[in-house]
Amino acid sequence: MSQPKRRWMPERDQILASRWLRPVRPYLSDDSLWDLNRGSVARGVAVGLFIGLLLPVAQFLFAIAGAVLLRGHVPVSAACTLVTNPLTVTPIYWLAYQIGGYLLPARAEAIDTLQSATTWFAQAVQWAGAMGAPLLTGLAVMASVTAVLGYVVVWLLWPRPTAPVVQDCARD
Repeated sequence: MSQPKRRWMPERDQILASRWLRPVRPYLSDDSLWDLNRGSVARGVAVGLFIGLLLPVAQFLFAIAGAVLLRGHVPVSAACTLVTNPLTVTPIYWLAYQIGGYLLPARAEAIDTLQSATTWFAQAVQWAGAMGAPLLTGLAVMASVTAVLGYVVVWLLWPRPTAPVVQDCARD
């Protein structure tokens, strides 16, 4: 039985034929970066989740580069960066800030700084200085933990090939 056509997903050759990928085509032409196997998919998930949570821009590019470096599955790595999207970015950043605030020393002076600022730009600069460290710390922790969990989940849930049944001929 033949596999159904996936019209929504381009083939590997179509992706590699893009003129934008010409400079990196030799790095992406390795078959192991496109084969669905337990190890490469687990590495692709880990890289994609890590980059998707840690970097706010150019996630696809960095995830693909990370997948190439770590021999992960390229499309899975790029797809996993979609963990941050317009619907999830606010709760993820809020949670990251909470985690970072818990891990870093208390910053009570941040609220006083915001109240003393008079313009929106000054407020933004003051906020970034006061709140940036907990946010970045929380994002780094979340990205690391999520990458490890993603790797472990894929590794554990990936179906293992069944061993052929060997019958003992001596008993017969």
